[in-house]
Amino acid sequence: MITGELRNKIDKIWETFWTGGITNPLDVIEQFTYLLFIKQLDEVETTKENEANFLGVDYESMFPGECQKYRWSKFKNLGSAEEMYELVLNGVFPFIKNLHQDGDSAYARYMGDAIFKIPTAAMLSKIVDGIDKLELGDEDSKGDLYEYLLSKVATAGTNGQFRTPRHIIKMMVELVKPAPDDTIIDPAMGSAGFLIEAQSYLRENHPELFLHQESLEHFNNTMFYGNDMDRTMLRIGAMNMLLHGVENPNISYRDSLSEQNTDVEKYSLVLANPPFKGSLDYEAVSADLLKVTKTKKTELLFLALFLRILKKGGRAAVIVPDGVLFGSSKAHKQIRKEIIENNKLDAVISMPSGVFKPYAGVSTAILIFTKTGSGGTDKVWFYDMKADGLSLDDKRQEIADNDIPDIIERFNHLDAETDRKRTDQSFFVPVDEIVSNDYDLSINKYKEIVYEAVQYEPTDVIIGKIDALESEIQGELAELKKLLDV
Repeated sequence: MITGELRNKIDKIWETFWTGGITNPLDVIEQFTYLLFIKQLDEVETTKENEANFLGVDYESMFPGECQKYRWSKFKNLGSAEEMYELVLNGVFPFIKNLHQDGDSAYARYMGDAIFKIPTAAMLSKIVDGIDKLELGDEDSKGDLYEYLLSKVATAGTNGQFRTPRHIIKMMVELVKPAPDDTIIDPAMGSAGFLIEAQSYLRENHPELFLHQESLEHFNNTMFYGNDMDRTMLRIGAMNMLLHGVENPNISYRDSLSEQNTDVEKYSLVLANPPFKGSLDYEAVSADLLKVTKTKKTELLFLALFLRILKKGGRAAVIVPDGVLFGSSKAHKQIRKEIIENNKLDAVISMPSGVFKPYAGVSTAILIFTKTGSGGTDKVWFYDMKADGLSLDDKRQEIADNDIPDIIERFNHLDAETDRKRTDQSFFVPVDEIVSNDYDLSINKYKEIVYEAVQYEPTDVIIGKIDALESEIQGELAELKKLLDV
């Protein structure tokens, strides 16, 4: 979450855009993002140069020859604002637009119609100075920055979108463990947080992926897919992926729930936090999704979509609002039945409502399931997450309590969970019991709470203690009045 000094710095930059004549919030976000991207490109380049120097190997710069002057660290120190403006307008901006000449790449598609809109040299100089002072050390702070910018858009989140905290994304990725041969999609990708975390996991855990041309080609061109209906977020996502070393992610401007999405059994892994609370017209929804669950609710339709687009044996780790777990409508029961009886539901991880604060206070859960098309659910693992390492209020400050390491450890050793009791934080529930409860997946339906009897003192003893306290108060009040001559 953006707080304190960093928030003030961002607000000042926003005010500079506003007073300079760029008053459309989406325009501000785009221009802000372009300049952040230019700065981050230079930072990535510097890191790679240092690594090459340390290893004593040659490095092919993304800023060849004369293009070195287009680096943030170079042009920010130019002698005059006019000189910098001229260079950014006619050199730097065309350079980043044409970084990937291939018109088929996501970057080329969504940067092709990008327009530099900052009108004056003085305004650009002030914004560059402001951005240069922003300290965005980790990916979470960058994600927070984008979310904070989007919070300034009056229309942001009308379909229930909000950013998934980085540590929750990281946990979900570590639970499903992406493999080098996976084909991964987020059908509601936003700024591509899930895809970026997945590629980070692969870099850390499967370095062999980058030693073979075939697997490297897959990583750069056919592993990562993302859909969104917001071109600003598509641009941010494309820039994000490029900065993280994925050359050609398959990022598309697409309504994932509509007929235009024809994907069937194409992906081996779904990672997503799809929009909640959205309500669509039946005419806008793909007919085959309505066959699975006839509803207008986006959270149910996305679950039907995940089952359709996954290959047999494909896995999903997705966030759903609590209502999906226990909703009593026919559509709610249909989708739960489809996942449980016709596929394999592996786990339900209940999260506290504060996880998405300050953007939303909704209670959510993570569903982990495998597409089989022929059943396979014999028992479901439940975990009651009570803490995620941050306070559950709007401040979201770091605290010691954190269930995430325990969740990952236990999920990786489910054989040891068999004998856990319903009074524990995690336990198994047999599928027959879930079916008999109308496929209810709320943990409170199955968790047992042990109530300890409390012994109180007899009533006459309690009243006697109250009388004694009252006498003491009256005596001390009398003493006080004497001292004050009242």
